[in-house]
Amino acid sequence: MSKVRTEPRSEAHYLDERSGATYPIDDPRWCGDDGAPLTVSALPGITREQVDTGARSLWRYRAALPVRIDAPVSLGEGCTPLVEKGWGEDRIHFKLEWFSPTGSFKDRGTSVMISLLAQRGVREVIEDSSGNGGASVSAYCAAAGIRARILAPAATSPAKVLQSRAYGAEVQLVPGDRDATAAEALRQSAHTYYASHNWHPFFLQGTKTLAYELWEDLGFTAPDAVVTVAGAGSTVLGCDLGFSELLGAGQIARRPRLLVAQPAHCAPLHAAFRAGAEAPVPSLHAPTIAEGTAIREPVRLPEVLRAIRRSDGDMAAIPEDAIATAVRRLAAMGLYAEPTSATAAAAIEVFRARGAIRPGETTVVLLTGSGLKATPTMTELFG
Repeated sequence: MSKVRTEPRSEAHYLDERSGATYPIDDPRWCGDDGAPLTVSALPGITREQVDTGARSLWRYRAALPVRIDAPVSLGEGCTPLVEKGWGEDRIHFKLEWFSPTGSFKDRGTSVMISLLAQRGVREVIEDSSGNGGASVSAYCAAAGIRARILAPAATSPAKVLQSRAYGAEVQLVPGDRDATAAEALRQSAHTYYASHNWHPFFLQGTKTLAYELWEDLGFTAPDAVVTVAGAGSTVLGCDLGFSELLGAGQIARRPRLLVAQPAHCAPLHAAFRAGAEAPVPSLHAPTIAEGTAIREPVRLPEVLRAIRRSDGDMAAIPEDAIATAVRRLAAMGLYAEPTSATAAAAIEVFRARGAIRPGETTVVLLTGSGLKATPTMTELFG
């Protein structure tokens, strides 16, 4: 077993990147005093010798976390397959995050977040989600013995609602869209701990293990480009954190380009990116089959845009018919991806045409959730 750090990194703290305010990392908070989102201050990263090869989960990278977790709440998340397939003229590595315990990448962030909260004695939480985040928090709260109440839009996929209820969570369906659900969660957070996958900084500490895992998957080298879909942007921010740490630790020579897709029917990040802005700009908001990304006002919009630009990355807005085509095309290859994650695959040709995906380079596409998560929509697509 490789050497693992056992002491907390006392220098780590919470940081509000917008104001520069800092807070102790043992403070039980999920946002700044002014309501701004927080991250964890820059960490030095780890070397390949610090990977705990005896742990077959994301906890093999526990040395990269800012605090010691004595008893991780783990269901075996991480260590998901990386499968190389042909996609037109390209060879693409697809990262199959639906092999996570609850069927989506969100288990990475949830495992680390709930482990921290359980260690600090939190016994009840709320979470707002369009489905996958709620199912993930429900599962890990069940494993930790924490009561969970999940707030979800009334139109959420029945399969995702059922999954949360199966884990024993209380599910409250909120009239209106995803943003109405988030507003209700913020109201309830006045009296119940808010374990939000969009807000809690330790959720991003979990999603950053995607970067470490890709680094290890590829023989301790970085890919040239990572293609992902974004709603709130946690995969973007997680990759930015992880690859930044690896760069700082001298383990990679440069950051991968982060190439980020959104459905054209709900693409606020894309609209701001194209406008050269760091604040929201007017954009279309209409129903989309990529329901997991239907977030009109991403909490960390400026930070996501900076991460993409820092990597010399790009964004694309994908029409509904192209998303549906990508779902069918992936399934024909044996990859049963929900429309939300298939949006990333639909963007491959767009980014290739722009020169952001280049022949002979290593490109990874993150497939974040299983088609089993969206059975009604998949039924419509496949009849």
